[in-house]
Amino acid sequence: MAWDIEGTQRRLKEAATLEFAEHGPDGTTMARIAERAGINKERLYKYFGDKQNLFDTVLKDELEKLAADVAVPEAGLADIGEFAGRSFDYHADHPHLLRLLQWEGLAYAGGGAGRSIAEEAGRTAHYRDKVAAFAAAQRAGVLDDSLDPAHLTFSIIALAAWWFSVPQLAWMLTGTDAADPDERARRRAGVVRAAERLALPR
Repeated sequence: MAWDIEGTQRRLKEAATLEFAEHGPDGTTMARIAERAGINKERLYKYFGDKQNLFDTVLKDELEKLAADVAVPEAGLADIGEFAGRSFDYHADHPHLLRLLQWEGLAYAGGGAGRSIAEEAGRTAHYRDKVAAFAAAQRAGVLDDSLDPAHLTFSIIALAAWWFSVPQLAWMLTGTDAADPDERARRRAGVVRAAERLALPR
């Protein structure tokens, strides 16, 4: 009987995604990932090498899903609010991604020697393309040009993601749980409006 390599790799990555999101790279063991997937640990090492490589693979895959689902619209950034709203929706539905990024951020903090950014070159190119799209929209008069385009791009990303990055702060500020569908709708509407106020020409 042939071994389902693709299915095995998928199950291992799914288990690794959950383990890394919950415990971070340092708090996760390869044995626990294999156990969660119900697959022999030796296969995990065979397919993905060491734990850092597996974490990098998981994060790369999750970021590719985000990029595919929330791409800059072909029509441009005139509807910047809805672009931010779609980013908000993605993070609401995939909370593990921000946890993975936060674990990476903790390892990176301070920069310099020992810093680790998964797929740094490819991700940097992706985000610089996004900044270029914002800059082009500013030159065309679609977006306000009073902010540096890289700073504006970062601010729009932060507007969409920060609700899920610090849910305890969201709770303290609003007194309402994110699981409440009415509160989720209010938060999304606020993100959309704030992005419009921040980015559209006055």
